[in-house]
Amino acid sequence: MSEFFGREVPKLGFGLMRLPKKGLRTDVEQTKKMVDQFMQAGFTYFDTAFVYVGSEAATKKALVDRYPRESYTLATKLNAGMALSESAAKKQFTTSLERTGAGYFDYYLLHALMKNNYEKYEKYHIWDFVKEQKEKGLIRHVGFSYHDGPKLLDKLLTEHPEVDFIQLQINYADWENPSVSSRANYEVARKHGKSVVVMEPVKGGTLANPPAEVKRLFKEYHPDMSYASWAIRFVASLDGIITVLSGMSNLEQMEDNLSYMKDFQPLNEEEQLIIQEAQRILGKSSTIPCTACHYCTEGCPKNIAIPDMFSAMNKQLGNGQMDAAVADYEKAVEQGGKASECIECGQCEGACPQHLPIIKNLKECARMLEK
Repeated sequence: MSEFFGREVPKLGFGLMRLPKKGLRTDVEQTKKMVDQFMQAGFTYFDTAFVYVGSEAATKKALVDRYPRESYTLATKLNAGMALSESAAKKQFTTSLERTGAGYFDYYLLHALMKNNYEKYEKYHIWDFVKEQKEKGLIRHVGFSYHDGPKLLDKLLTEHPEVDFIQLQINYADWENPSVSSRANYEVARKHGKSVVVMEPVKGGTLANPPAEVKRLFKEYHPDMSYASWAIRFVASLDGIITVLSGMSNLEQMEDNLSYMKDFQPLNEEEQLIIQEAQRILGKSSTIPCTACHYCTEGCPKNIAIPDMFSAMNKQLGNGQMDAAVADYEKAVEQGGKASECIECGQCEGACPQHLPIIKNLKECARMLEK
């Protein structure tokens, strides 16, 4: 447990970004079962967003309509970067209230702040807007999620000391990665006295299936612990963490997370050393650090399934599985364009929270995986 503004918060949060699907729609019945398991295990923190397609509506059906409002905490987000006007940005708040039926939000975040969009939140007066909603009792705690470097983060927290918390990408693989700055951003947040909600602790699922050398390292120490458990326990062991979000997509993932987080034990000294060795190994890795958030695919003129292609590519780069990489790549192009069809418009790179050289990586996918 952690304590935030006098309230105890379990260290595992349910990220509702990657909910199970039945065809193209959210599988609400499986989501209900996952919510039930989560709540019955004593966990209460749920995280969604205006831009997570179908997520807020599913949250209403699986959680809000079925549990007393005081029995859980709900977070959602306003994305000014995608809004065409100030009124459209502010309307996201009322739409989220309508979709979820929650009455109020325990945690409300300005979504995915970074260099190419943070000024829009100022231009649209969103900081003042969420302050007003907090004063009305419609928001309990205000924060923002962040996808850039420590310099801008320091500026934002200096200019907006009123925020209650911050949501950061932190995982052991990106701890010293300059394009993600997990450690540096965490240290800035703590310098300003802000508590942290962690997102992408398993790096979009990548750390649930790390390179073979890292797998051997973990299995030699504890054969029965999942690879994902190492990633989540690493961030949950840091000081000042409110909760760690896991974007669970099925009952198996839920059961695994609950198995080691229900009675959470921080990493011991030996386990910390093992994580450091894994970081050293990953520092030599050539895999593409994509978290499969799919922000890059919105508006792609060639409808290229970029995260799926990078996932396929990583099977070769991380584990030498060329046949599996080619097979997964061919599945990725069944519903859209090939990597070689990229016209280099750059919209994907502008949207990428990881600041990946997507165009360069697509060229490499085409070179290695296209027949």
